Amino acid sequence: MRKSFVIIGLGRFGGSVCRTLVESDQEVLAIDSCEDRVNEYMNIATHAVVANAQDETTLRSLGLRNFDHVIIAIGEDIQASILVTLMAKEMGVPRITAKAQNEYHARVLEKVGADFVVHPERDMGVRIAHKLTSNTMLDFIELSEDYSLAEVKVTAKKFFNQTIEGVNFRRHYNLTIVAIRRGKHELIVSPPANQMILEDDVLLVVGNNQDVDFLDNQMN
Repeated sequence: MRKSFVIIGLGRFGGSVCRTLVESDQEVLAIDSCEDRVNEYMNIATHAVVANAQDETTLRSLGLRNFDHVIIAIGEDIQASILVTLMAKEMGVPRITAKAQNEYHARVLEKVGADFVVHPERDMGVRIAHKLTSNTMLDFIELSEDYSLAEVKVTAKKFFNQTIEGVNFRRHYNLTIVAIRRGKHELIVSPPANQMILEDDVLLVVGNNQDVDFLDNQMN
């Protein structure tokens, strides 16, 4: 379903989100105070506007409350990102995602109304570190401080040609298999207990970080 988004701040993070949303056929209003950045996205976003997002009158005139989702991707100016998040919340924006520079910044953003806070640099660092230290973990995404979603390649023989139920997966590993990726084109979503696990399958699992690490170690 097509949704409407506002992206405030067209740096590397905001620009990347803008391009991805447009590629998935979403309506995007892009806002930045830098005219050169706005010109870069003039032919990419649905609408691109040069504006001072810290001015409440300007935000109201752009109809911020009429959009489904506002993404506040302001870079180094922590005070500005907090102020814009607060104003967006007071305007009644249904959903707000905000970029944080650090944990303190994140806590403040949550208190003033952000529904979801992202840490692009930290999260990418965690993902890369997990990939570099494991031969079987293909991806790792933190869902919270304690829980993650991970892709783990099946390389241990004890899993080969066994069903999920046969290896007592949930009991032994305390993880949920959300999907199994097999080869380049096959994706088995919400696999049943009698689903066979094959060599080189990729298990998409969700659960506690310690349990994810334990499964990864079992594959090495």
